Amino acid sequence: MTKGLVTVFGGSGFLGKHVVRALVKDGWRVRVPVRRPHTAQDLRVIGNVGQVQLVQANIRFQNSVIRAVEGSDAVINLVSILYQEGKQKFSSVHEGGALNLAAAIKQADITNVVQVSAIGADTKSKSAYARTKANAEDVIRGAVPSADIIRPSIMFGPEDSFFNRFAKLATMSPALPLIGGDTKFQPVYVGDVAEAIAKVIGQGTTGSTYELGGPRTYSFKELLNFTLETIDRKRILAPVPWFAAGMLGMVGEVVGALPFVKPFLTRDQVANLKIDNIVSDDAKSFHDLGVDLETVESIVPAYLERYRRYGQFHEKTS
Repeated sequence: MTKGLVTVFGGSGFLGKHVVRALVKDGWRVRVPVRRPHTAQDLRVIGNVGQVQLVQANIRFQNSVIRAVEGSDAVINLVSILYQEGKQKFSSVHEGGALNLAAAIKQADITNVVQVSAIGADTKSKSAYARTKANAEDVIRGAVPSADIIRPSIMFGPEDSFFNRFAKLATMSPALPLIGGDTKFQPVYVGDVAEAIAKVIGQGTTGSTYELGGPRTYSFKELLNFTLETIDRKRILAPVPWFAAGMLGMVGEVVGALPFVKPFLTRDQVANLKIDNIVSDDAKSFHDLGVDLETVESIVPAYLERYRRYGQFHEKTS
């Protein structure tokens, strides 16, 4: 016996793999729409034979979204991009994808829906990422009032793009750029976010909004210092004024326009760095879902050891 079929858009991504694992553990059958199914075959072995199904779909194309949700009892949308490239634009992926999904789930009369957004989502934000995330929330909630919105802070885990990014940079550069050193973050373990999403789907969505942050708040400077301490590398933290950060973001976008190159920074990310990324005082959170939280200190050192000079055999000099 299973709880039914849940379709997870974005199930092959960083958060998605953890969500699929949590849903399988809870007894769901899971369908994962993927643009290129051959790149996500590892998802099949997460569950029992046939419990995880891959289908070809692209959230930017409505017909494929309609086909993907057919017969589903619940739908989760995790699709997100951190920077724009080619046809993958904030407007087409976040907003356009939400419009396609809203039409599909309304047509299929599905009411158990989770839309994963981000802390800081705001229709008036100067960041296109934050604006389109907020617009996507409105689109989904407008079509399905019972949909729950999940807004995580920055997520950490073995494949994250935060701690890994700066640890890797520290192996190649004598300095790390300190942009908005006092900006506050509340890093949250990706597995805890996945567990929360599975709980929300399991109990049935009720039109609630949850902001999910970790057990402790850090400044950006504190997180960089923690990263350097963990990998035992002494590097200068070089303060970068906002104007200069914008110029770096422009350079990053130019470099990122090259084939197979990810931008190291964009102007949109600089705009996001100006705003604290922490849970609001009056928001529903992990506490309302009964999820026990992992800490940065208990998880991150294990996967950053590869950035130490001698990996797992490295001994700190001080």
